[in-house]
Amino acid sequence: MLLHELQPGRLVAGAFLTLVGVLYAGDAGGAWETPWFVAIPLVTGGLCLAGAVGILTGRIRRRRTSGRTATDEPGPDMAA
Repeated sequence: MLLHELQPGRLVAGAFLTLVGVLYAGDAGGAWETPWFVAIPLVTGGLCLAGAVGILTGRIRRRRTSGRTATDEPGPDMAA
């Protein structure tokens, strides 16, 4: 049983923000050199991609639930 719904848009946003954090942590630790302007396109692109994934996920979920009615018999994922 899942405790909450998976939200792929937030997963994508978190992955991109984690990537930016790792890049700057590596730069601060002296492992590599990261220019300051690298974060802007990564964060912006990641947030745009996360928004697109969130919209797509919402449309898919709406399409799946629009076919169900209150008279449908409960399945294994629906509460009885």
